[in-house]
Amino acid sequence: MESLTNGAAMKLQDETVKSLLHKIVDYSPSGVVDFIQPVPLEKELTEKLEKAIQSSSPQEEANRDMEETAEYVMSRCVNTSHPYFLNQLYGGVHPMGLAAAYIVEKMNTNAHTYEVAPVFVLTERIILKKLRLLFFGNEEGDGICSPGGSMANMYGYTLARHRYFPDAKQKGLFNVPPLVLYTSQDSHYSASKAANWMGLGLENVVKIKTNRFGAMISTELEAAIKQTRAEGKIPLVVNATAGTTVLGAFDDLESISDICKRENVWLHCDAAWGGSFIFSERLRIENMKGIEKCDSIAWNAHKMLGAPLQCSIFITKEPDSLSKCNSLSASYLFQPDKYYPIEYDRSGDKSFQCGRKPDAFKLWFMWVALGTKGFQQLVEKAEDCARYISEKISGRDDCILYLDKHQCTNVFFWYVPPRLQGLDKTEAWWTELGEVTRKIKEKMVQEGDMMIGYSPLPHKNIPNAIRLVIPAYPPKSHTDMDFVLEKIFSLGKDF
Repeated sequence: MESLTNGAAMKLQDETVKSLLHKIVDYSPSGVVDFIQPVPLEKELTEKLEKAIQSSSPQEEANRDMEETAEYVMSRCVNTSHPYFLNQLYGGVHPMGLAAAYIVEKMNTNAHTYEVAPVFVLTERIILKKLRLLFFGNEEGDGICSPGGSMANMYGYTLARHRYFPDAKQKGLFNVPPLVLYTSQDSHYSASKAANWMGLGLENVVKIKTNRFGAMISTELEAAIKQTRAEGKIPLVVNATAGTTVLGAFDDLESISDICKRENVWLHCDAAWGGSFIFSERLRIENMKGIEKCDSIAWNAHKMLGAPLQCSIFITKEPDSLSKCNSLSASYLFQPDKYYPIEYDRSGDKSFQCGRKPDAFKLWFMWVALGTKGFQQLVEKAEDCARYISEKISGRDDCILYLDKHQCTNVFFWYVPPRLQGLDKTEAWWTELGEVTRKIKEKMVQEGDMMIGYSPLPHKNIPNAIRLVIPAYPPKSHTDMDFVLEKIFSLGKDF
């Protein structure tokens, strides 16, 4: 077959992409997952690529096969947009976020300079201002979008280091005493990973004891800071949490901020999960008093709100702090004699990265579509469902709710099968109940119509429990919550 001209080939590819997009948008599997073990799935995917590598078919024929390939790939993926995907601290993608993500990919540009990304650079500036106003009560400060909440947290820790040791940017930490990072026992593991990357060392991450609810005990923090000074080390930063990963706990930011102010320690808040409560005045007051007193905050719009992965925000009260900490002013990219105000290129120079996705645009687009009221309704509905299912569980004899109420939108509980009911709750009994939880999850995934996580809490000597987390999108109903419980009971009754 005679090869296509460049123009004809491009036209064919455009038509192929349009057809693919229709196929992708319309694809709607009935279940959550058709689980396949990794070895056979890797074999399938390798064979498809090898076939293409060795193929001598004309490009136009290969293009026609892509609809089948796309459907095959999606059939092997987990359907996170299903209302019964409750496995992680995120859920399905909001349609307005998906539309924005397509715009971002279509434009295929880099959010490092105004000249190549004018709309994206400006929407990031606008979003960061509005979020500083929401969280801090003041638009002034600094911020950036980062590739995930872990990196957003590390921005906070590095700003703390730069505030107290600005010379370290040039000279390193060779003449600085050990710096200590404080975080709760229930906090995200990214604090320890950041300590490794920053050269603080894991030995200088102090895990502060938490109460039954998983919140940091303020008096323990204060004692730990005093102990640090006695050891000749320097307290650098406290990493508080608004919505812990497992229990959904909110640290007492008011008391922690008082300690940090007295001790002159930077206060960063990891609000990646629970930060979405900021859009509800009621939920903010109930859970996040003192958030405005933090020096910096990390928040993930892709978690509860349904923005496309990834959409991670970092904000701080300190104006120009990111530039002072990170900028290197590479002259080939951030020329000082640009034909527009060079301050609009700072988003690129102040980041850890060079190449950076314009993730803030996805949140901007969703905010334009839904308004603050729309976000408020989403988070309040999710919290209502968490309250509903928590109350349903607490009234049953065959369930054990770890806490007497939900936190954030997390519900942590055990289902007790008939054979374990009425027995003494010995250590062996709890171990067996943890194994029942694991088996429920395994059977759930094999059946494929629901996915919920489980987790132990080793530092509290708590075995595997069902960790139900309810994202705000797609919205859930009380009927959905009833289905979730009945499914768990059905799966676990014979274990």
